[in-house]
Amino acid sequence: MPHLLAKLRGVRIEDIGKILRADASKHAEQGLYLEHLWQNADDSEEVLFLFRTKDLSHAKIFIDKVHTQALKENPNANLPQMTFLEEDSKL
Repeated sequence: MPHLLAKLRGVRIEDIGKILRADASKHAEQGLYLEHLWQNADDSEEVLFLFRTKDLSHAKIFIDKVHTQALKENPNANLPQMTFLEEDSKL
């Protein structure tokens, strides 16, 4: 199953957790389901979170739309770096 790995710097894990919980239904409408939330053990300024999805193409379009809108509203918005992951079906 495809996944999205997000990496965000300069935030507290508690704050991101609240935002992700508040946005869970909006994410689910787009086929994104939060699976994990981590704080980097070596860098307390970095938080990572993982979504699973069935449709990676749709997820990319949704993320691009959300990030584009956020940058229109605030060109200096602190947005996560997204990595889109495909699973190796041969494993």
